[in-house]
Amino acid sequence: MLDSLLDKSLVGYTALGHRWRHLEAIDVELGGRVALVTGATSGLGRATASALAKLGATLILVGRNPVKTERVAAAIVEETGNPNVRTELADLSLMAEVRALASRIEGPLHLLVNNAGVLLAERSETAEGFETTFATNLLGHFLLTELLIDKLEPPARVINVSSGGMYTQRIRVNDLQMERGRYDGAVAYARTKRAQVILTEIWAERLRDRGIVVHSMHPGWADTPGVSESLPRFHRLTKPLLRTPEQGADTIVWLCAAPEAASTSGLFWHDREPRPTHRSKNTRESEAERKALWDALSSMISA
Repeated sequence: MLDSLLDKSLVGYTALGHRWRHLEAIDVELGGRVALVTGATSGLGRATASALAKLGATLILVGRNPVKTERVAAAIVEETGNPNVRTELADLSLMAEVRALASRIEGPLHLLVNNAGVLLAERSETAEGFETTFATNLLGHFLLTELLIDKLEPPARVINVSSGGMYTQRIRVNDLQMERGRYDGAVAYARTKRAQVILTEIWAERLRDRGIVVHSMHPGWADTPGVSESLPRFHRLTKPLLRTPEQGADTIVWLCAAPEAASTSGLFWHDREPRPTHRSKNTRESEAERKALWDALSSMISA
């Protein structure tokens, strides 16, 4: 009853919502499991990586800054006592770097956490000509996942880190890179997160027979560097209510580790419970739009 009430209110997104749900500590042994986490040097990615290391997983941390990435890896080893942590460098907004990253991953891989993301105030394009938010949050992870599928050893899990902001948007297949009208960074971000949820459902069907589970989730409102830098006013107003990165990452870790999370695929989760993917009929996409999204992304990565 309480969970249902929290899910229907924004209070459920806050630290209070996490606390009131009384989630038990995750006690699962992940020794022998190899996890790759993108955006692993801060915020949710950093908290996820540390938690997986504590559970015994072998970690591959993906970051952009070599000094910061190595520093975080060393800190996780010291914090957890798990020496099985290595780093890889890649900018997920550049498809050439995504391809190079995937080629360096020998496998087997058991857990793939697609977490890296940006929310930008102004529209920009990468050196490859893609809108930066679209490239980082969506196209890069789409390409990485597709390239790593054959290296995922069943039972494997793919976790796509979305956002509650996706509830505000529907997919715009004819304007995936926000080239029309005024650019709004929050809208661009939310649309990529909506697309991640759609891809999760498509991958779940495509990969079911291969023993690969795919889920998406949203962390609620967490106090991360990304939030403070990209949404400073929101951060200032809500800071007393924000979750810690560890609270925000809890469901990511649970989806990676919990036996219950392997019994289904293609769901959208928050605080360890599956949630609706739409709050309004205005955000619903047609089957034709879902296919068009997949086809558009596939065309971009094959060009």
